[in-house]
Amino acid sequence: MQRRELIRQLVQKSCELRANILRMIHAAGAGHPGGSLSVADIVTALYFYELHIDPTNPAWPQRDRFILSKGHACPAWYAALAERGFFPKDQLPTLRQLDSMLQGHPDKKKTPGVDMTTGSLGQGLSLAFGMAMASRISGLGFRVYVVLGDGEVQEGQVWEAAMACAKYKLDNLVAFIDRNKMQVDGLTENVMPVEPLAEKWKAFGWEVREIDGHNMEEIVGVLDWARSIEGKPVMVIAHTIKGKGVSFMENVREWHAKAPTDEQLAAALRELGVA
Repeated sequence: MQRRELIRQLVQKSCELRANILRMIHAAGAGHPGGSLSVADIVTALYFYELHIDPTNPAWPQRDRFILSKGHACPAWYAALAERGFFPKDQLPTLRQLDSMLQGHPDKKKTPGVDMTTGSLGQGLSLAFGMAMASRISGLGFRVYVVLGDGEVQEGQVWEAAMACAKYKLDNLVAFIDRNKMQVDGLTENVMPVEPLAEKWKAFGWEVREIDGHNMEEIVGVLDWARSIEGKPVMVIAHTIKGKGVSFMENVREWHAKAPTDEQLAAALRELGVA
């Protein structure tokens, strides 16, 4: 497939994921649209370009692993998993319902394709470290991908894991930071400054690159580049916009955790061109 056509298809897929994110949260009456929309392009590139997976065999030992450390953004993950065929799309409207396979935070015991339960922030990178070490020790050779929130990197455990990943030269591990600069209590730089992020990760021994997290060409390009890195884990700082794709949600803190009304959902779907 020509590169231009690949990018066009991925952009279209991310739009479909955004629509289903909003429909799910609207049906549930609760959820986290802001962070789900900001990470949608990264999740799209991973599930429709990068990950070596088999939806018919979610437990395949050689599959690549993905961890959504910022677990509250799970509607983006569920939308991608359903689109890839891990479970029927008619399950999406059951988000957050009792006994649903789609809980408000990812649960690996309930959802096909979810390799790790998350929700308590700051732990995803430690889990990714363990998986990447297991890949090396077992000889299975799979790669591990993890997405962290930028508010999440205020957690101390993240930096303990960062040191360990560099010590063991885990070049089969790629981490993204969804750098939308906003968390539930306000701007990250007001709550607890995290900059200079790139310099910090470099100082911890990581190979680092910064990209526009909504530019599909850049996301695909950095995934290609990451596969060429040897002897170091890779950190991709993806600059994103909270609520990306829906004008009245973009960079508005109240959309961190709020469901759209009927009218707001209709307006958002029109903006996405799927109404």
